[in-house]
Amino acid sequence: MSEEKCGSGGIFLAVLAGGLIGAGIALLYAPAAGIDTRRKIRDMADDVKEKSEKWTSEIKQKMEGFVEEERAILKAAYDAGREAMVREKSKYEEAQSSEE
Repeated sequence: MSEEKCGSGGIFLAVLAGGLIGAGIALLYAPAAGIDTRRKIRDMADDVKEKSEKWTSEIKQKMEGFVEEERAILKAAYDAGREAMVREKSKYEEAQSSEE
């Protein structure tokens, strides 16, 4: 048997899908008129759509913030490395000129 890891997003989608299926079945078997049942299903689908769009937007914002933070760290590391290279190069050039 292989172990598979699910992220929190996968678990959320599985719970959401299970809830939708269960709610849909409950509405279909509930004693209500067809038009009322369809309206309830449509309203529920609209609600789920709004919530998933909000959730997706929040995740996107968090990822953009993470990417910007990582970009700043990489730029700082690059700049520090470049400055160190310039210092070492000038030390090397000074040593070469003093030997001549």
